[in-house]
Amino acid sequence: MFKLPKNVSRYGASYCRSFSDNYGILPDSARVVIAGSGVVANSVAYHLTKNGWKDILILEQNTLQSGTSQYCTGLIGLFKPEGMRRVILESVRTYIELEQQGYDVGLRQCGSIAVAQTQDRMIALKRRMSYNKPNGLNCEFVTPEQIKEIHPYLNVDDLRGGIYVPEDSVADPTALSNALIDIAKKSGVKYREQCQVQLVQIDSRDKIVGVETNSGIVKCEYFVNCAGMWSRDLGLKCKKPVRIPAYAAEHYYAITSGMELPIDKTLPCIRDYDSASYNRQFNRELLIGWFEPEARSAFIGKGKVPQNWMKNIREDLPHFDRHWDIAIQRLPSLQNQSPYVSNTPDSFTPDGRWILGESPEVENYYVAVGTNGNSIQGAGGIGKAVAEWMIEGRPTQELSPFSIQRFIDVHNNRQFLEQRVKEVVGYHYSVPYPNKEYKYGRKLRCSPLYSVLEQRRAVFGTVMAYERALYFDTTHKRGGPLPKLTFSSFFKPKFFEFLQNEYHACRDTVGVIDISSFSKIKIKSSNTEDVVSYLQRVCCNDVDIPIGTCIKTGMLNRNGGYENECIIIRLTDNSFFMVSPSSQQTRIYEWMENHLPSTSSSIKLSDQTSMYTVINVIGPKSLMLMSELSNSDVDIPPFRYKKVNVGYASDVMLMSYTHTGEPGYCLYVPSEYALHLYEEIMKLGIDYGAKDCGTMTQKFMRIERFIPLMGDELNSFVTPLEAGLENHVNFDKVNFIGKAALMKQKQDGIRKRLVMLLLEDHNIDENLWAWGREPIYRNDEFVGTVTSAGYGFTSDKIVCLGFIRNSSGGNVSDNYIMDENAKYHVDIAGRLFTATPYTTVPLFFEQQEKEHRTASSSYRPSIIFNVKKQRQ
Repeated sequence: MFKLPKNVSRYGASYCRSFSDNYGILPDSARVVIAGSGVVANSVAYHLTKNGWKDILILEQNTLQSGTSQYCTGLIGLFKPEGMRRVILESVRTYIELEQQGYDVGLRQCGSIAVAQTQDRMIALKRRMSYNKPNGLNCEFVTPEQIKEIHPYLNVDDLRGGIYVPEDSVADPTALSNALIDIAKKSGVKYREQCQVQLVQIDSRDKIVGVETNSGIVKCEYFVNCAGMWSRDLGLKCKKPVRIPAYAAEHYYAITSGMELPIDKTLPCIRDYDSASYNRQFNRELLIGWFEPEARSAFIGKGKVPQNWMKNIREDLPHFDRHWDIAIQRLPSLQNQSPYVSNTPDSFTPDGRWILGESPEVENYYVAVGTNGNSIQGAGGIGKAVAEWMIEGRPTQELSPFSIQRFIDVHNNRQFLEQRVKEVVGYHYSVPYPNKEYKYGRKLRCSPLYSVLEQRRAVFGTVMAYERALYFDTTHKRGGPLPKLTFSSFFKPKFFEFLQNEYHACRDTVGVIDISSFSKIKIKSSNTEDVVSYLQRVCCNDVDIPIGTCIKTGMLNRNGGYENECIIIRLTDNSFFMVSPSSQQTRIYEWMENHLPSTSSSIKLSDQTSMYTVINVIGPKSLMLMSELSNSDVDIPPFRYKKVNVGYASDVMLMSYTHTGEPGYCLYVPSEYALHLYEEIMKLGIDYGAKDCGTMTQKFMRIERFIPLMGDELNSFVTPLEAGLENHVNFDKVNFIGKAALMKQKQDGIRKRLVMLLLEDHNIDENLWAWGREPIYRNDEFVGTVTSAGYGFTSDKIVCLGFIRNSSGGNVSDNYIMDENAKYHVDIAGRLFTATPYTTVPLFFEQQEKEHRTASSSYRPSIIFNVKKQRQ
């Protein structure tokens, strides 16, 4: 790593200060203690003080800014998915504020160009442009010739084009941190250097009470972990360990010497995704960096990230030379350069997204880490988001993609992280094919059926580190190489035929899907009144239901937005069983625990996700199959459950609901019985046409039946009225969380509404498919975005779900949506496709379903009588 003169910025625009008062006596108490002094930590402090908070202490284990923030490359890109772009926009606004206050933070709006060497890359860029442009981002397609004109140093011979974003910018991380520190200190924030956190203290209720350091103990109400590469290790230093799955990976960049570029007009930043590289003008030089397709984890064998990390970085010039040779092909003027080389690690997360928010383990323990190679890009917005979360006690914007609650314990395993992050680095620049999966850190959580499904040619994906069969590749011969995932197209997927066959099994005969990854929580109390009262308060539907019945309900926040969407099953008078989407396992358990009544300790929550294997048996012949298998009457109405014996498996919970809109059952099987029960189903199922199916087929079916999903359609800022799920709300209940907000919304009207759109002039064999995030237009005005999309095998059309707003800012009614004069289109990578809107499942779907089930259920194999006779 090249070294810089002391107190001199690499960027030239910054000033550096000597903060001589950072070694004072450690105060006895503070309202907020922040660990780390990088740009994110200082941004959190800045936004807290801006909102009037006082008594804030920042602790640094070494000297201020001795982490990796000052080595950030300074790129700020807005050409991102909407949620991330919203946060980055707040960063830009924060940096503009600092400039307006007289601080030169090196902010330069130089623009950027994302270039494409391949057709698939160009499609990916056009898809991103199509959803960014109507959301307010100024961006446009540019030809290779135009790229050369904007950036004359580039070789464009192999390019197909690019996307130019004139509003993208760069800034100076050191100057930025110094400005934030200066303002914070003027606002009363205290800094202490050479102060290591040794233990984060909590009380008996798992709430922050203080911090033990090598300089003494500080009592506090809030603790914020902004420790960057050290955040995971620091999380383990809490009395109740906090999981923070962030791990350091190597990140190379280089700076030229002696190019003498003109500084009157800064060159745009270039993101050359297909070469895994980026470059920007750096004063009068060029800075070139790489997000390697397969990077290297940092500090392997060290046990933890060293405090003196710069002395433990490996220099590997041959490794760098390979990248430099590729860079020369794009920038021929580098040919005779001898650059300064930097191997600067940064913390990366298992999915490449920031980790923000309050930890599920400890109250008032907040986290803002995992900047994935570019801390300055999100720092301003992250600081604002986390500060507002602390002030309000909840997120003030949709942040669930970045919430720390999206992880479970296995994600924090060091060996897992070492493997995963080396792939995550390159993921940022890889082609973002739909439903793409990681290859490292797999087979962590597996259903008891995993091995047998693998041998039956299942192709797996993951959710919450849980392996799930996506589809079954029936072209592979048993005993041969196992089939691999083929998500390498924006067009009709290569596995379409497999999904089609699986769909017809679910519609015509029997489809069998392993959905064991769904989160499962048991709620029980010794006092029936206590548990019923609790669930009635946290659920918006009436869950005081008869034993043996189920009900769909939401769990809402005080604004009426979804915190969870689930099925509640009443097992006994005083015990209930809750099933919710896989991604909710950590998040909803913590939410429910936080809403337990303080006056009663009799209510117990138990996460039983791993205790049960869940087998979805779907289709018109599922009734006959399960009747035969259980030798009992399972002809029960929808949303009922009963315990049955299946084969040798006892007390199998059979629920008459399938998550697809199709008839059938969910079998909740004690995991030790799962393999036996599955084999019994498939053995007898031969006579009913039973077929293995995957969760991708299930997804397409739920989209076609207009079933919204938590995380896709439903989140903390979507209400049941907006999602068309008013039938899941019982307004006659005395009270439940969010009722007042829903009552007001019902009176005032809604400003957005979930709709189904069928693409009418789309050729599935020739045109690009919708996969999500596509813009929706009504009479040529942008009104919303697709949240989920798939192929509708009933309609033979692409089916999209998405929210529509009134372009004039008014309410959205059914009349507004279904106005016969309204013309709808969905934009897929710049091409508009005509769409027909629906606010409920189309009537022709229902008619086809009815006719189809009548025809399919008439079949009854003759062997059933012989089997029954043998059993008798």
